[in-house]
Amino acid sequence: MRFLLLYATQRGQAKAIAEEISEKAVAYGFSADLHCISESHKYDLKTETAPLVVVVSTTGDGDLPDTARKFVKAIQDKTLPGDFFAHLWYGLLGLGDSEYTYFCNGGKIIDKRFQELGAQRFYDTGHADDCVGLELVVEPWINGLWAALAKHFLLSKGKEGMNGTLTMASNASRRTDPVTPELLHIESQVGLLRLDDSRRKDAEVLEQSAVDRGQSNTLVADFEPSLARSIPPLSQASLNIPALPPEYLQVHLEESFGQEESQAPVTSVDPIFHVPISKAVQLTMNDAIKTTLLIELDISKTDFSYQPGDAFNVICPNSDSEVQHLLQRLQLTDRREHCVTLDVKADTKKKGAALPQHIPEKCSLQFLLTWCLEIRAVPKKAFLRALVDHTGDGAEKRRLQELCSRQGAADYNRFVRDSRACLSDLLLAFPSCQPPLSLLLEHLPKLQPRPYSCASSSLFHPGKLHFIFNIVEFGSDTTAVALRKGVCTGWLATLVESVLQLNTHASRADGEKALAPEISISPRATNFFHLPNDPSVPIIMVGPGTGIAPFIGFLQHREKLQEHHPDGHFGAMWLFFGCRHKDRDYLFREELKHFLKCGILTHLKVSFSRDAPVGEEEAPAKYVQDSIQRHSKQVARVLLQENGHVYVCGDAKNMAKDVNDVLVEIISKEVGVEKLEAMKTLATLKEEKRYLQDIW
Repeated sequence: MRFLLLYATQRGQAKAIAEEISEKAVAYGFSADLHCISESHKYDLKTETAPLVVVVSTTGDGDLPDTARKFVKAIQDKTLPGDFFAHLWYGLLGLGDSEYTYFCNGGKIIDKRFQELGAQRFYDTGHADDCVGLELVVEPWINGLWAALAKHFLLSKGKEGMNGTLTMASNASRRTDPVTPELLHIESQVGLLRLDDSRRKDAEVLEQSAVDRGQSNTLVADFEPSLARSIPPLSQASLNIPALPPEYLQVHLEESFGQEESQAPVTSVDPIFHVPISKAVQLTMNDAIKTTLLIELDISKTDFSYQPGDAFNVICPNSDSEVQHLLQRLQLTDRREHCVTLDVKADTKKKGAALPQHIPEKCSLQFLLTWCLEIRAVPKKAFLRALVDHTGDGAEKRRLQELCSRQGAADYNRFVRDSRACLSDLLLAFPSCQPPLSLLLEHLPKLQPRPYSCASSSLFHPGKLHFIFNIVEFGSDTTAVALRKGVCTGWLATLVESVLQLNTHASRADGEKALAPEISISPRATNFFHLPNDPSVPIIMVGPGTGIAPFIGFLQHREKLQEHHPDGHFGAMWLFFGCRHKDRDYLFREELKHFLKCGILTHLKVSFSRDAPVGEEEAPAKYVQDSIQRHSKQVARVLLQENGHVYVCGDAKNMAKDVNDVLVEIISKEVGVEKLEAMKTLATLKEEKRYLQDIW
């Protein structure tokens, strides 16, 4: 019994979940026809008679994955009749992050349009939240899918010719109430009991390991739990662990004979530009909590072009020291220059197994780990399950089983997901674990380029591109390393050490100029964060910390436009900026004073969250949202009476939510409407592209 399975992914998450569904389907008597939603030549929804299952991720602040854009554009054709998909039955799983305003919006866009075109759900839509752990919704949704599919086939074809695998849905088929993941999860467990697969063996291993560890449990109870160890009741619990993911890659390492390889991956679909760094400036004082750098790229010899507000990708490598440590731990140091060739195993049980697209042909092992794999990725539960079978110590085996089990979900969230543990952390915590290279290539995702906002205008800086970033540092609970630097920001900081200037803007003497290092960049497909076409429209810019980046580009661009059109009518420009300390991390202080003095910037409102008030009658605003609140009447007038635009750039988790909330409050108060009505007004502004967010 075939069903069509489509996925729309940005970073591989939706694809991995769709592949899991495809692999599990066989055990329930189903066959999944799996495709990326962009592969429109491989399926046709206009004539599809089988049920459809769709897994859709969301990127940015509610944007569709790039792979789904063409599909959605096609189904949003206004000439399509209301019964265009009346023949289609579907179930949809949306992935998102509730830290962003438009949660699971990618899935919701497709779901809504399917409904408008007459498609019918055979299974309730699921919305999985990466903020609390996707698996909390994904696992029960998948578990319930089989009974929903079975019920659909029973109702559409009758019971004739259906095999025994479908008996688990007999009760569901008698119901007329909506099929929900929660109800079907219970029914699908009945089907699970009928399956004689590796789960039974897993259970036997778990029972034996629990007996083996009986004596050690009393000792463990004296300790706090950690990545490497648990405490009762988990350490004594019977576990439900996932089935072993099928292996599918055969890896060969052959001695290389001096073949040349590129210095960056060649698998990008976007054009890649190799550009030199012409300047690097530290914008913060040395005693600032975070170090912020500005980098200037020389794009004069390329056809790379950008508008203020655009973003672009920096193609970055993994840390050399981390790669060397991983090679050493895997006992592959002496083979790092060997050429890696891959084949799909002839006897693999993984349906639709294919070679990873992000691994180029005939590259060295060193290159592969440096440029192709996200070795810092937080391991999924399937990866943990696969590591169990390559771990020799019984106690370590048991702990890995706990971390990927249903019973160990809280420990997984605490010690793996929330702690941002990576493969190196696991290998340190579990010394007897010795995974083969093939396992890493099957489970580690593609090393993603890192996006940055353009912090300049090409009118102001012809042939140059500026961007800024904080050098990200975070602790690790599992390694001896005190602080771990961000993959890209740590690499960039090291790269520019030789050409770095302090924020005094003192330039090097010509004779001292260091050789400019080169980096690879590519354009971002989705660019929406632009100035209004009409320069007379007033704008409000909200950007604390490095969120100020695109607004420097806006202001530079506006200065040049006003120079070229001295008689033109230009709208007011408000900037709400925030930092910790006035004398340590006030980014672009002199530039902002210049824009204010020239009248380019009409209103500059700066808040300092860590500075103590100095003899003021009223305590100064601490955060940007407090500052916006204090100017509520002017903000409301700009947005509601003057047709203005508001731009928010920066942290999604706290700042963007707080700014959104304060805008709702302002509209509610100044217009005199209920909060719900104010939220609708703000939603309308977003639809009209007058409320734009560039948040992360």
